[in-house]
Amino acid sequence: MYGTALSLFEEGLDAAAHKAFTRPTPKSAGAQMRYLVKQMGGTQAVAQMLRVSQRTVERYVKNQIKRPGADLAARMGREVKRRRQPQVRAKAATSGGIIIDTRARLGYTGPIGTTDQDRIRHLPVALPPQYAARLFDAQEAGATNQQLQDITADAMREVYFQDGGSRAGDLQEIHFNDFEHLEFEL
Repeated sequence: MYGTALSLFEEGLDAAAHKAFTRPTPKSAGAQMRYLVKQMGGTQAVAQMLRVSQRTVERYVKNQIKRPGADLAARMGREVKRRRQPQVRAKAATSGGIIIDTRARLGYTGPIGTTDQDRIRHLPVALPPQYAARLFDAQEAGATNQQLQDITADAMREVYFQDGGSRAGDLQEIHFNDFEHLEFEL
């Protein structure tokens, strides 16, 4: 059964960075909220980001509220993970690169006479640091899942299909569809 790419790319990038963390993330709601307040410089900014009142943030910081609802807990956890250990993402973007392992329907646009029919392919591909930087920068800037997918497709075209310019030079565009598996690793 094919999955959708609803948020596969964003979640995959976050999961890859989280696996590379060397320090544990805060576990309790109060610790997570205190971390976010410190990172963002105040309770008002955190309240706006999490779509709660400033007073609610203050109560979590003081441990007056200890158990958030499922939706708020998910938003807090996601924001803490996103801001935790930024040097992990920076290292991938400057020296380490990123590995993408995907099983998806891939097709491409090429010159007339080429076999451009899309088909299911399993591709584990190591992308150089500049693509990791593009992906993480786009994610940080609030890129949509489709934009992250397009950046990844462009990287796959250049690195895998064109092999750095040594083959398939006329290949114009890669199409990702019907994801069965998608995983990133730093």
